[in-house]
Amino acid sequence: MTLQSLCTDIFFTRRYSRRLPLLLSAVLIAGCGGQSAVDEAGSRGNSFPPAKNALDDFNSGSTGDSNNTNGLAANEVRVTMEVPAAVAPNGEPTRRNLRIVTPDRIAVYRTDTSLSSLGSVNVSRRTEDNGREVITFENGLPLAPDVVIEAAYGNTRMRALAADSDRDVKVNPFSEYLVTNTLTSYSNEQFRAILDCVNDAGGELCLNKYVWSTLADQVHDFEIDIPGNFSLGQALDLLDERGDFSRYVDSMADYAVLDEQSSGRISASSADYNSVFLGIELGQTFRESTLAGSGQWGVRTAQEESITDANGTGYVYPALTLTTFDAFNIRVTSLANDIPYDREALIHRNGNDFFARGSSFWDLNTHASAPGAATLVEGTRLLAGRALYQSVTGQGSSEIIGWTRNPYYLDGFVSATGDSNEPPDRVLSGYFSAGKAIELESVSGELKRRATLENHYLSVLEINLLREQGFSLDSLDGKTYNVVFLASRFGDTNEPVIIESGVGSWTVNGTDVTQLMPTRTIARDSDGTVNGPVAGNRDATWTVRTRPSRLSVGDRDIGRLNLEIGSSAGQFGRPDLGIGASNPNGSLLAFNLDNGDTGDGLLVAAEQATAAPTSGRYRLQGFAMGLEDGRNRLRHFDNTVLTINDAATATLERRALDVIHSVSDETVSAPFPVDEEDLSLAYTDGGNGRVTFTAGNLTLDGFVVDEQDQIFLRLSDTLGGEQSQGLVMATRLPD
Repeated sequence: MTLQSLCTDIFFTRRYSRRLPLLLSAVLIAGCGGQSAVDEAGSRGNSFPPAKNALDDFNSGSTGDSNNTNGLAANEVRVTMEVPAAVAPNGEPTRRNLRIVTPDRIAVYRTDTSLSSLGSVNVSRRTEDNGREVITFENGLPLAPDVVIEAAYGNTRMRALAADSDRDVKVNPFSEYLVTNTLTSYSNEQFRAILDCVNDAGGELCLNKYVWSTLADQVHDFEIDIPGNFSLGQALDLLDERGDFSRYVDSMADYAVLDEQSSGRISASSADYNSVFLGIELGQTFRESTLAGSGQWGVRTAQEESITDANGTGYVYPALTLTTFDAFNIRVTSLANDIPYDREALIHRNGNDFFARGSSFWDLNTHASAPGAATLVEGTRLLAGRALYQSVTGQGSSEIIGWTRNPYYLDGFVSATGDSNEPPDRVLSGYFSAGKAIELESVSGELKRRATLENHYLSVLEINLLREQGFSLDSLDGKTYNVVFLASRFGDTNEPVIIESGVGSWTVNGTDVTQLMPTRTIARDSDGTVNGPVAGNRDATWTVRTRPSRLSVGDRDIGRLNLEIGSSAGQFGRPDLGIGASNPNGSLLAFNLDNGDTGDGLLVAAEQATAAPTSGRYRLQGFAMGLEDGRNRLRHFDNTVLTINDAATATLERRALDVIHSVSDETVSAPFPVDEEDLSLAYTDGGNGRVTFTAGNLTLDGFVVDEQDQIFLRLSDTLGGEQSQGLVMATRLPD
């Protein structure tokens, strides 16, 4: 029996009734690129096969890349060449504005970091009746990245890794980008180690043995359109400039060389978590003809979902599952999540016209990831390339919308445990994922892609807290918490955009919560003027109650909570302020705020700490929402590192992704990378775990947890003409 044959099916019962494969290898994606091949073939005709173009299909519960493996043997791959439209105007249109063509020639060979041909591979070839090229690898499908398939059409030459998990090899700008910069980024020693891993050097199975087939496949999940007038070189430049794509493959290229010793495991075979989720988006809408091209803010908050059929009513609760597998001494942590969410949006049109699109305007949607494996490093960092499922709303109606979500690189935090049978009580992450809303048409029972309705760019904070059967509010009673929150309100007549944040404290007695909360607010007036920050407070007395969950074993308290002002919302009602969760011992709480008072957002509360750190490196993840005259900006903190130097100073290594909406131009930029000089910060310990970092107009204030490995911060900045507010969390990196 091989490790590959041990791939295990699980039932992802939260939403999907069909079985989903759970890979027992690290889920990785890598690559970068740039090649300036010039193609003069754009004016000539093309003879392409009359095969079905599966890539205009749209399926919920699948990732963005369709496949076409019907009729293939286990050691065969089907090759499809996709070129920019300018290269083959008469080619068959397909997803991402590419064109399918019949290649003039195909070669298969071995290569290394030089990308030179190092010799042929033992293959045979056949052409199907529809004209597709099928390659048979006589010695079995390659697993290493040293075998490439090269296809040429006129003077346009592109390559793809032969190792491809779905055996539907697409040779296009995305695969060329992947090959060009992923392989060339490795030293000769690193590349030899990769090949040794695949070849089981020393007789030991290596963690990354089966990673490359997944790597080659998932790069095609990115929904990035190539402009019709672009050459191949321009297409590669565009991909390099797309910060979410290039940063993602850079991170995955580093991840791909982790050795077996870097892999850990969670301390229990399986663990379930309640998820609290906030997504802040800035994008561009084309859905309504009178508003087409306008920029759009959006906020997504986790919700529970009821599903009724002939058998009764069931509930989908926002959740994450971690599972550990051991196979031939390879330790793999698998994760999968499903988060139903509500969406609030505000369209900002040229001339400072505003149009609110509240949660009633959208069907409840879902943010779900494909089950897949991750690597646990040093017991606290969870690393993986995550593929997200497409979803469909309005199925069977006159307006069917398909929602795509690009993959992202996960560098999350899990808490350390002291017991070998105890799972971590939290999984924390922040990440960025772009996507589209696509008009769908039902054709002979299949959903076909039509016009793009939205481009959206999303920064996410996700807090997953361990479920506990029989959870009691006794875990909270008598405790004092530090608290931070950020929420937005859209659609007010006088101030269409309001962003409010606060840092304060909670004291819990029984079900009573006494809140002391100084706040800051920035806003955009109906004429476009930006105001703030305005100081205020939300001192209040609130109520926290358990929110039982209806499970297959009956109704249970598992750590989900209601945050209320007045009477109880009960098990299924809508609480006054929001729904959240606690970890089992009540030391960390999180709530999705969802109300007309604070708006929609995220509140995090941690039991007050006894001391603040005086050293340590932390990965900073989160977002900032910026408002200025004629411009909106979303900043996602990507691979940002906060270093506490001593008790008084810190340094911020600033790496981010920016999305900018120019109101007058009615343009929204694709996410682009931002690398700024390191910023020196003054660091203050305010006592009881409260900390503040300042530099000029920038303030990061919040609190540290008692273990000193997590810091939750509110961001405020007034640089130039922009007012910005944000929410970030910093989690300790291994020394």
